[in-house]
Amino acid sequence: MSFMYNPFPYDDPRPVNRPALRERTIQSLVKGGTVKAASALAARIAARGKTVIAFDGYTTADFSAIVNLLEQQLHLRGLKTEKRDFSVCYKSEAELYELIDSKLTWDRTEDPTLLFGYIWKGGYAGMLDPDRLVAFRASLRSEADVVIVYGYGCLIPDMRGEYDLTAYLDVTPKETMLRIRRGHYVNLGMAAPLTTPLIIRRCYYCDFEVAVGLRKELLQGNVCDWYFESDHVDDMKMLDREALQDIFASLSKYPFRCKPVYLEGVWGGSYFMRLRNLPRTMRNCAWIFDLIPMEVSILVEVGETVVEFPFCTFFMKEGDAVLGPEAVRKFGGYFPIRFNWDDSWHSSGNMSIQCHSGARFNRERYNEFGRQDESYYVVATGHDAKTFLGFRDDADTDEFFRAIEAADTEGKPVDYMKYISYEESKPGLQVMIPAGTVHSSGRNQVVLEIGSLTIGSYTYKMYDYLRLDFDGKQRPIHTRLGEQNVVTSRRTSWVRDNIVQTPRKVREGEYIIGEHDLLYFSLRRLEFETRIEDDTAGRFHVLTLVDGDRVRIRSKADPERCYEAGYLDIVVVPADMGEYVIENLGKEPIRIHKTMLKDGFEHDNL
Repeated sequence: MSFMYNPFPYDDPRPVNRPALRERTIQSLVKGGTVKAASALAARIAARGKTVIAFDGYTTADFSAIVNLLEQQLHLRGLKTEKRDFSVCYKSEAELYELIDSKLTWDRTEDPTLLFGYIWKGGYAGMLDPDRLVAFRASLRSEADVVIVYGYGCLIPDMRGEYDLTAYLDVTPKETMLRIRRGHYVNLGMAAPLTTPLIIRRCYYCDFEVAVGLRKELLQGNVCDWYFESDHVDDMKMLDREALQDIFASLSKYPFRCKPVYLEGVWGGSYFMRLRNLPRTMRNCAWIFDLIPMEVSILVEVGETVVEFPFCTFFMKEGDAVLGPEAVRKFGGYFPIRFNWDDSWHSSGNMSIQCHSGARFNRERYNEFGRQDESYYVVATGHDAKTFLGFRDDADTDEFFRAIEAADTEGKPVDYMKYISYEESKPGLQVMIPAGTVHSSGRNQVVLEIGSLTIGSYTYKMYDYLRLDFDGKQRPIHTRLGEQNVVTSRRTSWVRDNIVQTPRKVREGEYIIGEHDLLYFSLRRLEFETRIEDDTAGRFHVLTLVDGDRVRIRSKADPERCYEAGYLDIVVVPADMGEYVIENLGKEPIRIHKTMLKDGFEHDNL
């Protein structure tokens, strides 16, 4: 159950990062198509003699193109080859069902579209059949000059000693989801594909989980000899280990921006359609994933070529530099805060009335890492814009639960304004949304949504105005899960005393606009005319230009380490940056939203 269930197939080319790289790194990039990559790799294999090479990859990696072309190139050099498909090592479908699929949710009364489940933590190793693995190892002893092994999981620790060379085919999250939707993927250990929604769910609770885990291990252990950027099957780019390390180490010294992903939605608006000149073929723009780390990618200029990496690949390699060691330890190497835009500007309606689950529920029910907190910062508003947050002081919540149940089962509309409290939206409004708080972003506004963690997406829609989805079907509602998780005591008075706060001055030009014991991050705003200085002090910052035209964010010690950000761009300032400067490149005053881990975050009970 990915955040990015149905991404729009548009590639935003603008957020390119340009760290200074060694000339050796630039020259070692093999570009110009998959044939050239295969030829370069074949030349290196031919020079070393008898070889066993293994290709692993992220979910949906297409091994066939590079493996077949490599075999072709080796034959041209007079070398005899044999191929081995690692998928023969998996347990039977029946065994895997008992291990993994039986623990997914199959009760449609509670989970109508079967979104939820229980995360498999056994890795690839737990999915393999020991006897088949023994037979596979024996098959590698061959008279062929080159044995080519390929398949998901073939680079698990127990197998690495069998290979002379190793390679990894990486795929960005957006392309992964698009391949699934094109019908190009069958889940691990299965002979035939499930329906697309069930493929995606199985991926979230198993296939993605094991792939991310192995990729992290390979990166941190510097295991792979070769790395392939493989989103385009006929245009793969190849880097050796040293070049990949140089790119990531260099990038971690710069402020950087990720490549956004755009998604349509039934309540989607038009603000970002115009601001970023999105394709006219989009029906609207509901969400922009500017920095949901497990879902976005990062573009890096390598010489005259732009190479694209999953952001997760980068920060799992350079976690200490980007996040800071304390944050890496606390959050298990995951980027702990996510950022996206909710655009309901000139739209047909509000987002759904919803809530999210807390840490204990997520751990016990889903085997998930922690709770899901959120917050909204309102950037732009039209007429009558509202932000819904908590119950009204006079709300009868039992009556509300009966009403939303009737809406779901009998199609009866709910007078939600009778129950749900709201704040009049205006630019600069910051609200915090701890797990369990009922909430919704209303129509006719643009909201910067900031949430905890980057892993799960446990949104329980409690009421969605009897709206139909794009396919004409009623949108799924999770009233029962919502009732189990919503905190009914969070009402108007509590909301205004706790999670809608008056800005508090920290220093000249910096204000805390949201900070509470229930959240582990601090929400702030920087206000200045020409420039302001700051210091990460070993803790990463995330900056969003919410008012103004353009700024330059640069290291104070080394001004060349910089990034120029435009209106509503989201930029990460790595923990290792230390002292840095933000300079106004325009004429109007600047306001920047700043998010950081608050003091004491390491003691938070996730």
